[in-house]
Amino acid sequence: MTIEEKQDRIIRQFNLLGDWPERYKYIIKLGQKLDPIDEGKKVDENLVRGCQSQVWLVTDLENDKVHFYADSDAAITKGLVALLVQFYSGETPDVILNTSPAFIKEIGMEEHLSPTRSNGLASMVKQMKIYAMAYKSKLGQN
Repeated sequence: MTIEEKQDRIIRQFNLLGDWPERYKYIIKLGQKLDPIDEGKKVDENLVRGCQSQVWLVTDLENDKVHFYADSDAAITKGLVALLVQFYSGETPDVILNTSPAFIKEIGMEEHLSPTRSNGLASMVKQMKIYAMAYKSKLGQN
């Protein structure tokens, strides 16, 4: 599935849901389904800066594709990072760097998150792109 197809799928899923309380329940369920990361990876260097909640983000590169793993100590934040992990995992560094999560605006999430959660979400996206940039550099891509 291409990243554009992933984006379309997320938008369709949210459009099928009713109001925002129902959407928040869905976001929380996404977080509950997130594969747990090793407790040993919950260290300061893996914390996403700019999040009010604690969000740990780790990654690896396999077959030139970036895979993200995350956790958070807050239910909604964990769901938000799970959504981003679902969106960006399995993509090449270039695709990650060149694709913004437009679904955030498209589904109206920006208007329904508190300013601190919006800042945290932006920080998560930024950190994922930093990892992608590092992998792109490691792979010797220009």
